[in-house]
Amino acid sequence: MIHQFYDHVIADPELKPFFKDTSMDKLRRMQREFFSAAIDGPITYTGKPLNYIYHGRGIIKHHFALYVGHLLDTLQGLEIDEQDVQDIISRINTFADEITGISGSVG
Repeated sequence: MIHQFYDHVIADPELKPFFKDTSMDKLRRMQREFFSAAIDGPITYTGKPLNYIYHGRGIIKHHFALYVGHLLDTLQGLEIDEQDVQDIISRINTFADEITGISGSVG
């Protein structure tokens, strides 16, 4: 799922620049942790706080919406139960302010 999802994300001309200097292998590993932790799965997220990671990167709500849209398309393409898809998207959306820097303090 992570590979399919990021294939869509990095193919998006508005999102691709955010991943220019990113190790995709490392990113995919961290995203597995993040998604699992975000939906209360068995894996614990061990990365840095989201507001620290994304501070100063210029990510705005529009970019976050594109990202979530690709996640939605990926999940729906996997024939996951629609209620589960909506639950996952709702949970991921709770991180929007941290990722876009709306929440205030950093680190």
